Amino acid sequence: MNTRLYNARILTMADGFEPIWGEIWIQDDKIIYVGEEKPSDLHWDVERNVCGNLILPGFKNAHTHSAMTFLRSYADDLPLQDWLNKQVFPMEAKLTEEDIYHLSKLAYLEYLTSGITANFDMYLTPDSIVQSSIDTGFRTVLTGAVNDFSQSAALVGEWYQKYNGYHPLISFELGFHAEYTTSRNILDDLAALAHLYQAPVYTHNSETAGEVASCMEKHGMTPTQYLDSLHLFDFGGGGYHCVHFTPEDIAIFKKRSMSVITNPASNLKLASGIAPIQDILQAGVNLAIGTDGPASNNCLDMFREMFLTTALAKVHENDASAVDANAVLYAATVGGAKAMRLTDCETLTAGSQADLIVIDLNQPNMQPVNNISKNLVYSGSKQNVQLTMIAGKILYENGTFDVGTDVQEIYHTCSEITQKLKTK
Repeated sequence: MNTRLYNARILTMADGFEPIWGEIWIQDDKIIYVGEEKPSDLHWDVERNVCGNLILPGFKNAHTHSAMTFLRSYADDLPLQDWLNKQVFPMEAKLTEEDIYHLSKLAYLEYLTSGITANFDMYLTPDSIVQSSIDTGFRTVLTGAVNDFSQSAALVGEWYQKYNGYHPLISFELGFHAEYTTSRNILDDLAALAHLYQAPVYTHNSETAGEVASCMEKHGMTPTQYLDSLHLFDFGGGGYHCVHFTPEDIAIFKKRSMSVITNPASNLKLASGIAPIQDILQAGVNLAIGTDGPASNNCLDMFREMFLTTALAKVHENDASAVDANAVLYAATVGGAKAMRLTDCETLTAGSQADLIVIDLNQPNMQPVNNISKNLVYSGSKQNVQLTMIAGKILYENGTFDVGTDVQEIYHTCSEITQKLKTK
């Protein structure tokens, strides 16, 4: 399959934030040319005149729980621990693997409309998530969600071996739910796995002040310091949320080449706080952005996350110049790919995966065209996503999906599952 996208502004994210004018050639799932328009001997199976609109790498949703779509607006307006223990965990206990298969598809549809081309998914049944992702054509990086109540370190190790190299759209990273839900023996087993595979480890980290205070009381250290003392981060990894972070925590992340994955909308909705993004960036720590799950956000919208990342940082620092919009756009694209170890999905360059989006600039919120990259962060919205391509296949274009299943069927099935779980 040969695809040509031409007459386009292209923000490659490989060299600054100024778009070039030209075209992109794609052969099967890879980009083979990016640059000025020129003749080609190739036969084009698909050609699109982009009409001066913008092509850029797809956004990377670097932290989510996709199948929690069934809990959207079900357990709102509650403190985090009540939300988790009284509403979320009891409902999740009723889920089957088949439920998670279908509920994940609903999230993928929303990701596509927001220009998201890959997600870093932490949930209960990787087998069904993998199949859902492959059947839909969506790119998924999974991470273990082991804790004292589900999964096991041994199972996470099996999945790590099984799913790395399993399918071009799938990869798997070591991970666990959080320090406060995972006992020492499991953490030690995960650290052993990290050393066995020389692999990074990912977890929820310092999401609330209470979480940090509890860890300090138990161990005399913050969650980052405690987990690092167990050698979990010897080969890197990442932390989701990282709201209540100390300078020492940031220094550990820098030393271990770890990523901070911020989730501003979820942190606001659950009153968790505002992460010190300015300090994290100034320390040279890789920043990525995630929506978190559709129960705690509830919107899987990278545009909203980007705006909140910079706007909240400005309030937090009392400085309108804090956390430049270009740094946020980088975090949503390249930073996310780095956090997820999607090394061939960072930029639009020859040899990279053809994971890209087309942004409609011919809408009022994108006019006049003064500074495209910053306007994406400050003014862009899902309405501007004209096309979303993953691995060279157009999965979403102008409101129409090509995901292997009728969209109305996905909606109907997920509604049936939700009603079943509410009455079970």
